[in-house]
Amino acid sequence: MAQQFSIKKMLRSFGYAVSGLRAVARSEQNFRIHLLLAALAILLGWGLNISMLDWVLIIGCIAAVMGAETMNTAIEKLCDVVSPQYHDKIKVVKDLAAAAVLIVSIGALITGGIIFIPRIIHQLSAF
Repeated sequence: MAQQFSIKKMLRSFGYAVSGLRAVARSEQNFRIHLLLAALAILLGWGLNISMLDWVLIIGCIAAVMGAETMNTAIEKLCDVVSPQYHDKIKVVKDLAAAAVLIVSIGALITGGIIFIPRIIHQLSAF
């Protein structure tokens, strides 16, 4: 039987998500670094007047990196509960989650480079 839609449940769910964002921002240095780089990308995009498509790509990359970092943190914390002591297989799981963040981050860096570097070079050559 399908549950009835409830605004109260939906708002509660958003509250849990915001709580998770606060937790990852407070506890994870890499997440804060990603936030700083996201802010830089947004400022560059604004300053260089990038196209709507470029904005979609930049925002998509930011969301992907932040989402991957958050999932990585969740996996690491779950692994720490499941196996507080060192375990070879848990290490592999944590390394794989970290690799996912690295892959997404490299993709975002390349995307940012394709979008921003030609515009920056153009701006610098105008001087």
